[in-house]
Amino acid sequence: MPLNHFVTLGRSGLRVSPYCLGTMTFGEDFGWGASPEESFAMLDEYRNRGGNFIDTANIYTAGHAEQIIGDYLTRNRVRRDGIVLSTKFYCNLFPGDPNGGGAGRKALIQQCEASLSRLQSDYIDIYWLHNWDRTAPIEETLRGLDDLVTAGKIRYVGFSDIPAWKTAEAQTIAKFRGWAPIIALQLEYSLLERTSEGELFPLAQEMGMGIMPWSPLKSGFLSGKFRRGGTKQVDTKRTNMVGVPAEADYDIIETVVDVASEIGVSPASVALAWVRLQTGVTSTLIGARRLDQLKANLDSLDVTLSSEQISRLTGVSKPRLNFPAENNETLAPMLAFPGTTVDGRTVLTPDRLSE
Repeated sequence: MPLNHFVTLGRSGLRVSPYCLGTMTFGEDFGWGASPEESFAMLDEYRNRGGNFIDTANIYTAGHAEQIIGDYLTRNRVRRDGIVLSTKFYCNLFPGDPNGGGAGRKALIQQCEASLSRLQSDYIDIYWLHNWDRTAPIEETLRGLDDLVTAGKIRYVGFSDIPAWKTAEAQTIAKFRGWAPIIALQLEYSLLERTSEGELFPLAQEMGMGIMPWSPLKSGFLSGKFRRGGTKQVDTKRTNMVGVPAEADYDIIETVVDVASEIGVSPASVALAWVRLQTGVTSTLIGARRLDQLKANLDSLDVTLSSEQISRLTGVSKPRLNFPAENNETLAPMLAFPGTTVDGRTVLTPDRLSE
């Protein structure tokens, strides 16, 4: 699947590439990451392959990532309408200023204006609420975002890392009021982090939101660098920040490595391919600190997994979900439709009913 085989994001008219270029690694300001030159090279590679979707946030390298993207667009005279550019708000770049971050009207408008300045753009395609601001009424946030849509400063609204119940409340209010709806969710999702399948995935599918997984390689744990019994740190700076896999993670990591060996690709390609194939996933966020890493990740679009390999990966990584997700998946259908086939699913009869 090439990057220019576009997909529609949620219940919207926005078409995006199946892989979105994430830019959390753009800039070396935090002691790790890519230089502006390497970041430019990755942007070139992504766009030359047909990609149209670039994602960033105001907090990424304290605004430098946005500045790098803006510089790239300006210096290369990129046609702004030819790309889908998204950024996030919520994080505070001004310690001590209570209105420097969060999702109140004053905060979100000033953050939008600052991001537009750094991006050197007149508008943002998707403006993501980066986290839940418990101190701001959700109606205030949604109305502020709708005003930005009306003003032409943003085109669409997205949510990132926000509880399912709060997202459902927000979407219901937005639809009732006729405000700009939430078209997509960014959430952590990988073979090592699947708990969002309990609430966030069903919510997104029911309420018309595309799912955009971030960290599909779980901070590099699924990249092939980590193996059970390894004694040395793979990357000291990165390891100090995100840690190392837990012992139980290695059962999943080893299965990924085995599948990768069977088909002659990298473990990262297998992990990315599995995420891409999951129901509800629209566009997967991928990032890299080096051009060769990005090329390898983009190559995973050509990876095909067999049904048997998908089953192995899905089985070994099956998560324990919060109540009532597992109860609703197994027991509830048997109580409602015992011994029948509904919507293509055959439901067993509980033992106590079949006696």
